[in-house]
Formats: sequence, structure tokens, C-alpha cells
Amino acid sequence: MILYFSGTGNSAYVAKRIGKEVMDDVINLFEKIRNKDNSKLYSEDSWIIVVPTYAWRIPHIVQNWIEKTEFTGSKDIYFVMTCGENIGNAGKYLKKLCLQKNMNYYGCAEIVMPENYIALFSTPTKEQAMEIIERAEVVIDKVASYIRNGEEFPQAKISIGDRMSSGIINDLFYPLFVHAKKFYVTDTCISCRKCLDVCPTNNIRMENKKPVWAENCTHCMACINRCPKEAIEYGKHSHGLPRYTCKKEMLY
Repeated sequence: MILYFSGTGNSAYVAKRIGKEVMDDVINLFEKIRNKDNSKLYSEDSWIIVVPTYAWRIPHIVQNWIEKTEFTGSKDIYFVMTCGENIGNAGKYLKKLCLQKNMNYYGCAEIVMPENYIALFSTPTKEQAMEIIERAEVVIDKVASYIRNGEEFPQAKISIGDRMSSGIINDLFYPLFVHAKKFYVTDTCISCRKCLDVCPTNNIRMENKKPVWAENCTHCMACINRCPKEAIEYGKHSHGLPRYTCKKEMLY
């Protein structure tokens, strides 16, 4: 069974592509996470978790959901992480999670996809995004092949920088950067409520027909990137940057 979480479509696309290749069910975790649904799940086949990389580890909200959810049937679990550059030493923490869950860790695969973290980085143009996705297709096929054959993912060599990125930098990243204080809406907002619908933490409400952000933000960037009028900004950094969503995800 393939379970995925996705803010702007990268991980959704990868999950659906893998699902097609290995002929397995694909389930979006959005509603489960949003509704705090930790009901028991069952799969005869290996579990495959597909998620974006947040500061060189899996998103905290996904980690918390996994910790609270009982997985029955197969004890084997793969992780696939989409990223803008690399996943650092994420595997170290996933191994610990699997030990905690009494599951067999089959490795973590890294798939570079277009950058969506518009709060800190530059997002690609449509042409650049398509080139990045095209390069990722070969990697997705290789990942699917390992899963289909029941083989563990080969693990890359971990550098000191990787250890620091997934360790102390991740520890500092959440308290220092993961908040919604810099989100605001411009006059081009049409009160469509799209941002409310795509928020996995129910962190946005409407006041005077305009969205207002609370304190439970996970920085998935779904609201700012999926706004149909590009009416949401994040401080000054997002000004003039193209919004990114994975258009190919819509084909599946």
C-alpha cells in the first residue's frame, strides 16, 4: 500500500507513478492527517510512504501521524522522499521510527523534484520544472523496480553536512522558521477559500472575506502555491516568484 502526503503535488505525482508501476493502491493522507484519523490500516504488501523533505527529514506532521497509527499485515516499509536538492541523513531518523513501530526498514529513496519552498528559495519556471521532472522519471522507475522486486533501497554515503542538516539544523528549523506570521493576502484575493481547503492543519480561517493564518502551520506551501490569483505572499521573499504546483500530478 502506498501512502502519500503532498503540499503542491510533487509527492502525489511520485506516489501515483510508483503505484502504476508496482500495481498497488495509492492513498492520500491529507484527510487522515487533517482530521487526526489514526484508525488502523492493513496491507498484505509492503508499505510505501511518499513524502516531501522538510529540512532534510520527513514532515513532523507525517511523523506524528505514523507514530500514532497502527500498521497491520506486512511489517516491511519503504520511504520515498521528494526534495529540491537532497534528503541529508533522513534515513537515520526513519530507522529509529521503524524500530519504534517494530517494522522492517527497507530504506529511503531520494527523488529530486522542482522546488516549492517559496518561503526561502526560488521556485522554477514551468519550463525548468518540466526539465527537473523529466530527469526524475528515470529515478522513479528505478525506485519502483526495487519495490517490485522486494529489494532494499541502496543507501548513499552520508557526509558530516548531511548529519548536521538532518540533526541540529532540523531541530532549529521548526521553532525558528515554521510559522505563518509572514503570510498575508493582497487585494487580488477573490475570497474563493481555496487556501482553507488545501491546508492540512486547518490553520486558515476567513475574516471579513479574507484568509487569516493561525499558529499551527507546517509550511507545506499549499496555500501560497495553489492560490488561483497568486494573492498570497510570504513576506517580501515571494514577490515576483512563480508559484509552483506539479501539473503532471493532474494526469493521474
